[in-house]
Amino acid sequence: MIIISSVLVRLRPSPSPSPRPSLAEPPGGPFLRDPDAFIHSLIHKAEDFVGTYGWPGGILLACVVAAFLAVRHWWWRRRHDRLADGARQITVLPPPEVDPDAAHELWANLIGLLRPAYKRLLTGQPHLAWEYAWDTAAVQIRFWVPGTVPSGFIERAIEAAWPAARTHTAPASPSPLPNGNVAVGGRLRMARPDWLPLRADHPADPLRALVGAASGLASGQRAIVQICARPAAGRRLAKANRAAAALRGSTASQRPWAWLFDLITPSASTRHPATSAYVAHPERAAEVRAILDKAREPQWEMTISYALAVNPDTVPATGPATATATEKSSVKSSSDGTVTPGPVDRAVRRELRRGLRGRAHAIASAYALYAGHNYLRRRRLWRPETALARRWLRRGDLCSVTELAALAHLPWDSAVPGLSRAGSKAVPPPPGVATPGPEAKQLGVSDAGIVRPVALGVAESRHHMHVLGATGSGKSTLMAHMILADAKAGRGAVVIDPKGDLIVDLLARLPEDVADKVVLFDPDQRRRPALNVLQGPDAHLASDNLVGIFHRIYKDFWGPRTDDILRSACLTLWHAPDATLADIPRLLADPAYRAPFTARVRDPILADFWAWYDDLSAGARAHATGPVLNKLRAFLLRDFIRSTLGSGTSTFDPTTVLDGGLLLIRAPKGILGADACAVFGSLMLAKIWETVSNRTRYGQSARADSSLYVDECHNFLTLPHGLADLLAEARAYRLSVVLAHQDLAQLSRELREAISANARSKVFFAVSPEDARTLERHMAPNLSQHDLAHLDAFQAGARLIVEAAETSAFTLRTRPLPPAVPGRAKLIRRVSAEAYGTRPQQRPQRARADDPRADPRADPPPAPDATSI
Repeated sequence: MIIISSVLVRLRPSPSPSPRPSLAEPPGGPFLRDPDAFIHSLIHKAEDFVGTYGWPGGILLACVVAAFLAVRHWWWRRRHDRLADGARQITVLPPPEVDPDAAHELWANLIGLLRPAYKRLLTGQPHLAWEYAWDTAAVQIRFWVPGTVPSGFIERAIEAAWPAARTHTAPASPSPLPNGNVAVGGRLRMARPDWLPLRADHPADPLRALVGAASGLASGQRAIVQICARPAAGRRLAKANRAAAALRGSTASQRPWAWLFDLITPSASTRHPATSAYVAHPERAAEVRAILDKAREPQWEMTISYALAVNPDTVPATGPATATATEKSSVKSSSDGTVTPGPVDRAVRRELRRGLRGRAHAIASAYALYAGHNYLRRRRLWRPETALARRWLRRGDLCSVTELAALAHLPWDSAVPGLSRAGSKAVPPPPGVATPGPEAKQLGVSDAGIVRPVALGVAESRHHMHVLGATGSGKSTLMAHMILADAKAGRGAVVIDPKGDLIVDLLARLPEDVADKVVLFDPDQRRRPALNVLQGPDAHLASDNLVGIFHRIYKDFWGPRTDDILRSACLTLWHAPDATLADIPRLLADPAYRAPFTARVRDPILADFWAWYDDLSAGARAHATGPVLNKLRAFLLRDFIRSTLGSGTSTFDPTTVLDGGLLLIRAPKGILGADACAVFGSLMLAKIWETVSNRTRYGQSARADSSLYVDECHNFLTLPHGLADLLAEARAYRLSVVLAHQDLAQLSRELREAISANARSKVFFAVSPEDARTLERHMAPNLSQHDLAHLDAFQAGARLIVEAAETSAFTLRTRPLPPAVPGRAKLIRRVSAEAYGTRPQQRPQRARADDPRADPRADPPPAPDATSI
């Protein structure tokens, strides 16, 4: 202690003699008048104390000082542990284009973390850790945030600085480097007084050198650069301000107590008139200006640590010595004879450290770009893996917001090896967008700002929705949520699914109380419902729909005679009870079978057609009906089509479905074929539209809201009347239409324009760049074509209708579907089959003998399976 005190005495300059005051010295005057001299006298008194009481007194004094330092360290560590409790790690995905000035906005915003003085004294000031982490394949940019910082505060600050950036928050890892690795590292500190600034103006990204030094790591190697920072306040900031004030020649550099003492004590002044540093040292004017510029900005305390580590078990031996040491120490044999890894020999670790030091020096050298009036000096870091895991920040170097933004920012360059970037920027939903409820259908959750559920109101859904996105992007999940919302609210819904997965998911999650309302068309179902497309109040509407669908699907092989023959056959069969689509081939081919039907015809034009048709020779009739019959046979030869569309009377009423039921049409292309699937789905769609059109008999208040969901809609938009008319009229009938498909090339120009104009709510998942260029006009200016082409899976850009007005575009994420209920799909299938299905023996495989349509050559129906449903 005596030696330390003597050294301190020699290092301190002796205070200049001051005139003796003319009046008596007040209490505390020596300290107030000259604090340095007062402290100098205390040191002398400590020396006198040791000299008087000897070594016991010195030991006692040393113990008191040691106890004070130990308590101080315990208190500091306790505060840090409280800060680290509940810490989280935010991974930042940079946007495609980075604004160089955004980092300054971030760190200026985070100055708001500064706590009041009493809180800093009791619980400490939270600090942050900005980290660049490399491994063999990738680089990550992470933010370590203590648990005392409010959740979402840092994430919102990052997204405010870089609106297109994305963040992923998770609990903080215990250590940025795995345990057991061989590691080397260091710490960078300012070499000169920290009121001198580092270089912060860089024409190019200063991170290029760091990225180049840390990229291309070998297998098992990892590198990390950690910048710990906290807002500066208190004595550190006051000292820097006094230094800046002294350079300006201001008296503000004088300590407050000395200034106060000058007012209350009649002592002679020992201060000299302030002299500006510009006058005293004109050759250092640039340095003085830099110090003053730094002092004007908010200040941070920061330290920079770096480390490079390698897993010794993944590094192959490179020499005989290393190989021998590794063979001797890397394996151990247990009592049961198994071989397990053992500790790596010290010689091997020394050799690994020697190999790491070169790259570690390169990482440190990358910060030479920041040398200016001040520069960073490398210091050794003991046990770097432990130091980086603790993320301690004791006494850091002062730096301005500008300096910190130059040290810790997102890379400016668009191509950085191994760096994953945000695909699309996140945009919060505008005010007025609904939340899920009885009168709103859930779409997903917002993925920007405060996370909240997003929904589409039932009234707004009548303006229809266009859903577009690549396979697997989330379209089916979105529609499943909307359908489940309709089912739970008791609204009617029709679902046409040409893949089948959507309906399978729905069956496992529908409420149990709607099981008796579900009408299920499914090739895997043995007992299937029946729908006669020739039944209806208007014969011409039914025939127009059927003929128009075949015409549009087979337009390249369809002529006026084919159209005339099919239309006349449909009009003729419509007048017969229980006649179906399956009767058309026999009506055209068998004169005996045809005679009873044509005898009932009262329309003279239709009668003239059959007179002309009967006058044709057998060969001419076969030639005329060939184009019709070959398409009908290909369609009707499938058992599922024949059993559902050729079973006579319909087993359910489409009107009941639209008033609160659920019609699920599962028509997988892999089972039915593309053409049969298109015809079947289109006929179902036409029948639904025919039913909807009959709502003109009811007033607006009596029309229940219902929905039509068509996945892969391009397969079924073959109605004879235009889609634009359907969408325009459906709103008046309170039918909401949701059309989903993969890309715009699947639609004709006419359909694209009709959907663009009349399906006013848009939800676009990830699309091709070509489609993104076209769809950008619906989402601009909030979302660009780059955003639409780089959306994540289950992320979508949306522009909804709210109160009949278009809102601005925003982004959302679909939620996973609720868990499947065990046994629910089987229950719904069974109840639906019992309520609406037909048994195999009920299907008209063979007509009755007294029926004029009977065919005595037909095979008898197969025996029914008693266990089938």
